Amino acid sequence: MILTPRSTQTPSFRHQHLNFTATRTTACSTRSVLFTRSRSISFPLRIIANQGPGQIDDNGSGGAKTLGKSLLNFADNNFPSISTYCTIAIFITSGLTLRNGEIGDAIEAWPVGILGICSILLFTPYLSKIILQIQLQPQEFVTGLAIFCCMPTTLSSGVALTQLAGGNSALALAMTVISNLLGILIVPFSISKFIAAGIGVSVPTKELFRSLVITLLIPLILGKVFRESLKGLADYVDQNRKLFSKMNAIFLSLAPFIQVSRSRSMLLMVKPSVFLVAVGMGVILHLVLLSFNVFAIQGFSMVSGTNQLAFAKKKNATAYVLVASQKTLPVMVAVVEQLGGAFGESGLLVLPCVAAHLNQIIMDSFFVNFWLRKDLASESAKVA
Repeated sequence: MILTPRSTQTPSFRHQHLNFTATRTTACSTRSVLFTRSRSISFPLRIIANQGPGQIDDNGSGGAKTLGKSLLNFADNNFPSISTYCTIAIFITSGLTLRNGEIGDAIEAWPVGILGICSILLFTPYLSKIILQIQLQPQEFVTGLAIFCCMPTTLSSGVALTQLAGGNSALALAMTVISNLLGILIVPFSISKFIAAGIGVSVPTKELFRSLVITLLIPLILGKVFRESLKGLADYVDQNRKLFSKMNAIFLSLAPFIQVSRSRSMLLMVKPSVFLVAVGMGVILHLVLLSFNVFAIQGFSMVSGTNQLAFAKKKNATAYVLVASQKTLPVMVAVVEQLGGAFGESGLLVLPCVAAHLNQIIMDSFFVNFWLRKDLASESAKVA
């Protein structure tokens, strides 16, 4: 069986061309690369039976192999669009689950929220300049982690861990929403300032900003509009939050998987020891972020004294440390997707960040469990 698209009788639906020009300067020469995303999908598909000699054996294995190869080629040719759709789905779902009341409850702790947003979008991106000094081959591993530093906080895990730890979940949600919205404005400039200048690449900031608005901000707003305008939808979403969380988890896993799969040939050339080094760098990065934010909240608490009790409250500090120390993977994947090959193979850029994303959730889960046990022990001691 051979799967072929009917191109002469049916219209072709093409994605909008996004042209990004990146200029990489080396010691010997300067070159310009034009990144164009142009994929076409033609529907419907027609199946042509080929039953000539040698095409299909008695068990039909030849036809199965041909059909499987055709499907793989179809999926490979349309991976960029699938990755974009997964990212859009993540933010539509996030908008559907966004509650108005939770954001309003965070007003009381606004000084901590401002500090958290500044830490996420302004302070921690400076770590990318330090990461870029590390020499590791392939260089995309280092560049990917540097891009990861410029990202806003995670979309759901920070809030979930804050709730588990007994922190101010409303503050955590407010920092998450605001940092991701502002991140669409700030991330392109952060990448241009901290990363592109360091490796000799010119980032099309306006085009990247426009693409992030289309793939991140608009889907988030649409999800929120659907929640508020469609009768009964908000109640349904609230009653099935676990289902929507699972949907988000599926989309979250698909987006980076697709990016990594596109560079599978180059990934096979990477030594396991090099990948382990990149994973270790991600662990160290998260420990540095945690340490920085712990010292920051303690410092502001001592400086403000009784004038600003928001910094001294444990539940606010818990929310700040957990949320401000995490970086989101979907936005990073969206940025790499829109930049094309400006910083190298997309799969190599994303792979260490997938490991860093998982590591930060696992590590913070252990920390939260440790804090809960410590609080339980202290309460037991007081009762005794």
